[in-house]
Amino acid sequence: MSTRVLLVDDEPFIVIGLRVFLEDEGMQVDSAESGEEAVDIVRNNSSYDVCIMDMRLPGINGDTTILALHEISPDLKFVIHTGSADYSIPDDLRAIGVDDKQYFAKPLMDMIPLANTVTTLASGREQI
Repeated sequence: MSTRVLLVDDEPFIVIGLRVFLEDEGMQVDSAESGEEAVDIVRNNSSYDVCIMDMRLPGINGDTTILALHEISPDLKFVIHTGSADYSIPDDLRAIGVDDKQYFAKPLMDMIPLANTVTTLASGREQI
């Protein structure tokens, strides 16, 4: 069974690029343009393995969305993908298992490390 990924980003070119790359890696990818849409999607279908989350979104931000999604689907893992140069992972996200190995800055010049992180998180293996 392939890894199911929810990609949350409001930038269409980012979504298209990541979706194509991850699908080429054998993953199933759905996307949401806002935190609210992501919450609705997971509330109706909590079978995702990993959520790739932008931090600056219209409406609720990425941090708040991650916490809401974690409440709905506690086994869902998260990867942060943001263009915010001054972003640091807050304590409440660290408390639910998000760490610096799950943080990727935009723009990505190489998507392989992100895909490897998604695969590792989905498999439940400890990251190296």
